[in-house]
Amino acid sequence: MTHAVQLGDIIQLRKGKKATEVHDQCVNGAMPYIQIDEVRGAAPQKFAHDAKGVIVTPADLCIVWDGANAGTVGYGVDGLIGSTVARMRIKAPNEWDTEFVGRLLQSRFRQLNDEAQARGATIPHVDKSKLESIELPRIGRSEQRRIASILARADGIRRKRERLIDEAQHFVRSAYLHTVGHLNPSHGDWEPFMIDALAEDRKGAIRSGPFGSALRHGEFVDEGIAVLGIDNAVQNKFAWAERRFITSSKYEELRRYKVFPGDVIITIMGTTGRSAVVPDDIPEAITTKHLATITCNKELIHPEVLSFAIHSDPLIIRQIKSFNKGAIMDGLNLGIIRKLEINLPPMEEQLRFVRMLRKAQAIEARSQTPDGSGEDLFRSLSQRAFRGEL
Repeated sequence: MTHAVQLGDIIQLRKGKKATEVHDQCVNGAMPYIQIDEVRGAAPQKFAHDAKGVIVTPADLCIVWDGANAGTVGYGVDGLIGSTVARMRIKAPNEWDTEFVGRLLQSRFRQLNDEAQARGATIPHVDKSKLESIELPRIGRSEQRRIASILARADGIRRKRERLIDEAQHFVRSAYLHTVGHLNPSHGDWEPFMIDALAEDRKGAIRSGPFGSALRHGEFVDEGIAVLGIDNAVQNKFAWAERRFITSSKYEELRRYKVFPGDVIITIMGTTGRSAVVPDDIPEAITTKHLATITCNKELIHPEVLSFAIHSDPLIIRQIKSFNKGAIMDGLNLGIIRKLEINLPPMEEQLRFVRMLRKAQAIEARSQTPDGSGEDLFRSLSQRAFRGEL
């Protein structure tokens, strides 16, 4: 059985500080200024002087301590760390390999970040006690190097997958703009329509809810009629995440909020402006109040075109910002959604875009199969390494 040691027993933790002098160029005597992007692997963009600053070397580990990226771990950097970063210096470098420790901690990012977000502060902070209580297998340094090498190869697969997805998404954005967006030479000739006129001509074709006491959190059950929320659309594609259900009797009360295959769902609370198309195989389901739903007139507009326009068309995004002028944060409601205007492309152009979208989705789907998903491989190997099973 492999023995374990807590992270706090093998590292010394020291928080960074804001440098007294920061420069955009490498002036004489200045050191690279290590902030969030540099921890994540970016080349240094700024350089700093500070006699009392906290210096890191390639043998140290860095962790983003504050903000939305709290818990991000990096290593192999050299310079002065800023106030949002902390240094983890290995006490016995002859016993612990930096890359081995770093790879294992990187696999714990989601846990560290969730714990930071859960602390309730305005700005998330890493929970020091939970970080230091993370357990690592006590194994020889040569074995650590072997495991680090395996994890590095798995991480390479993951990064290759991410680049492939990024390229596919870039292709789709370009395809949208040139086929049904404002970069199509005929865009100015297309008739403008408000979204209100692109929905089915019936009551409730654009809807949101249920609100208030109509649906309480305590009414969710383990199985029954599905309830869709922000998590189903936040990736700008439909995805099952947290599963919520209501009873059949509750569904009868809320049937007017039913979603249909091909409906466009839009996030209007929390992370607003994300959208997705409800798939053809959707089971009986309703939405929460965090979503707006549009049942499209499919003779006028393809749901995929409308969904993509809402989350990515620069002209639509500009309209949303205009409606929110003077507000502290951008918001969305049915009134704004109804008034958003789109120059309606011919159905032939819409279908051309959808065909290209489907090709990109197929590429992404292939990269996410169990055999091709670097994310699953990296997570599985990291978990086994933490248990001392590699």
